[in-house]
Amino acid sequence: MVASYSKRCKSSGFSLLEMVVAVAILGLSLGALYQSVAGATRIVRIDEKYAYGVELARSLLAGNAAVPQTGMSKSGETSGGFSWFVQATPIEMPEGSALQSGRLQQIEISVSWNDGDKTREVALQSVVAGMESVQ
Repeated sequence: MVASYSKRCKSSGFSLLEMVVAVAILGLSLGALYQSVAGATRIVRIDEKYAYGVELARSLLAGNAAVPQTGMSKSGETSGGFSWFVQATPIEMPEGSALQSGRLQQIEISVSWNDGDKTREVALQSVVAGMESVQ
């Protein structure tokens, strides 16, 4: 009877080694899950800033649909830390062209911002109208 009682006591429950292994596996799993969530959050933040930069560049392009025939250059910064630069240069027309030089302008718009230790940038290029007097 004593032998059967000691066998029952030994076989019930978990040993300390089994518990340590289970806790270690749980810790590694939670660590991997935490890193995945942190990475996804960082990517969402970067994408939001890229979307804002693209929309800022598009609004600058719409606001400069007509530029002076001589070209132009201007820059600025938003309160959110986005720097922008707009430059328009006349496109030279070939001899005998129906359009005068300066009637078409190559416009380049650049929006940049600091993201931690990296500088990120969005750039747009297009062709806009050159006008004699732009308000």
